[in-house]
Amino acid sequence: MTSGPDDATGGEGPPGSDPPTTEGVDVVSCTRCPRLVESRSRIVNGVGPADAELVFVGEAPGANEDSEGEPFVGRSGSVLDDALREAGLARSDVRITNCVRCRPPENRDPTGEELDNCRGHLARELAAVDPAIVVSLGKVPSEHLLDRSVAVTSEAGDVADVRVGDRPYRAVISVHPAATLYDGGQRETFFETIARAADLAGVGGDDGGQSSLGAF
Repeated sequence: MTSGPDDATGGEGPPGSDPPTTEGVDVVSCTRCPRLVESRSRIVNGVGPADAELVFVGEAPGANEDSEGEPFVGRSGSVLDDALREAGLARSDVRITNCVRCRPPENRDPTGEELDNCRGHLARELAAVDPAIVVSLGKVPSEHLLDRSVAVTSEAGDVADVRVGDRPYRAVISVHPAATLYDGGQRETFFETIARAADLAGVGGDDGGQSSLGAF
């Protein structure tokens, strides 16, 4: 089913931009952000089960993601895969998406306007999946979801209540997997955070996925 502009809430986009069109939770076309339209080769939608209990939200596609059409591939994706495996999960068990679905020029951070323009797409995706836990991977998605300044390194593993669209979610703050490539000391923090998120969501592990959500 293809939707019109009323189905993808967010910014209005620049004058003359076409309204986004979607198929389910996928964005088929969108011209709200002219700089991103110029820099992308494709729109990179989320991947993974449509009913995943655990959803990972990154910042925006990079060069590898833009090329392959899937979030978190390349070196950072390998780190995420390793952490999932240690938590008793595979990539196919979780959903992975981004705050912004188009690659920013030279892999810069997305602007506030670009994040706002794409927020409706993320809201629709999360509402459809209805996960038990959302994991924000890095500073930009953490601050976008929590709507405040976040010290990601010191707050990694913390659980917060967030609202995306008209729905509340439980979110776990995490460092970005790429941080482990530049600072080996972040690796243990990242792996522990992913294990904690899996436990809270009641998935993975060796105990049949006994959820700990009731403790929070």
